[in-house]
Amino acid sequence: MSIYSIWNNKGGVGKSYLTFQVAAEYARIHPEKRVLVIDLCPQANSSSMLLGGMQAGEANLNRIHLGVPRLTVSGYIEERIFSPYVNPKSGARFALQVHQFNFPVPSNLFLVVGDEQLEIQASRVNAAAFPGPQDAWRIVHTWISDLIQDIVTSWDNADHTVFIDCNPSFSIYTELALSASDRLIVPFSADGSSKRAVRAVLALIYGVTRQPGQQQSEFHTNSQRFRMAQPTLYMYVGNRLTQYNQASGAAFKSVVNEIGEEIFAVWQTNSNLFCVHPSGAPAPTSKRAFKQMFQYEVNDANTASVVSGTLGVPISGLSSGRTQVLGKDVVVNQSQLDKQVPNIRELAAAIE
Repeated sequence: MSIYSIWNNKGGVGKSYLTFQVAAEYARIHPEKRVLVIDLCPQANSSSMLLGGMQAGEANLNRIHLGVPRLTVSGYIEERIFSPYVNPKSGARFALQVHQFNFPVPSNLFLVVGDEQLEIQASRVNAAAFPGPQDAWRIVHTWISDLIQDIVTSWDNADHTVFIDCNPSFSIYTELALSASDRLIVPFSADGSSKRAVRAVLALIYGVTRQPGQQQSEFHTNSQRFRMAQPTLYMYVGNRLTQYNQASGAAFKSVVNEIGEEIFAVWQTNSNLFCVHPSGAPAPTSKRAFKQMFQYEVNDANTASVVSGTLGVPISGLSSGRTQVLGKDVVVNQSQLDKQVPNIRELAAAIE
């Protein structure tokens, strides 16, 4: 069992798109496993794509949100707010089989649906983490771990892998996701702000600061205080990278390399923060070997990427040719699929 959080402290890097594609592809190549996606982003974009895309997925999302009981991640969080320090063991009913809503998604993929109510609940979750028993912070930060365990128990502890789609902000529900995870996937785009965001990830989770004596995040401090394990960095992914011409391609590559240098420098002094993979592989002994193990790139498939997300069809199962998207005739070229499908397959194959 492995639990992956997909997070960067920056919006617009394609976390939800990557969650959708990688979880679906991982489920396809591992039919013997149960694959669970927990959508802890209030925008619920990965839920929308998994449930059928911009039209069918949004309609399914609305029906689930209007249901009684509310079978979303916020429905579960609401139950935990009323029982903050005792697990009600109710999590299993919040895992929905995605295939029942969206046929192109493999039948072994399950989803705890995202919900915009997370934003409204955040202050109440924060409040639960401080009054109460001495270790209230620790107990609240195990809520998502409890949710996962409830679901896995209902599966008779079947072999499984979990992906958690996180919101960019370092909010309480992002902290809950990271506390539940044992591995971290960091998507980034090829721009300067992504470099700063990667630095923020390293500081907020691991306490890797650029200046001696710099203030640590409360999450890092309390994780150390309560001896709670932090997710190890599994891979960083240049996501939906676009190269319009030779000059822009060189600029993108330069930024990607700078981000790689930033993370490699952390490896040199804090290799314990990383998850060497696959299991049994030797630790990298050179910069080149480090990048081969930890750095991945997913090229933008342009129209094909948009069609995949809009229709809720995983890109590895998308066919080239004409298709209808929101009432318009759109052409998906095979060359577009060839840009991204091999990247997604390589990335999913590297996940244990």
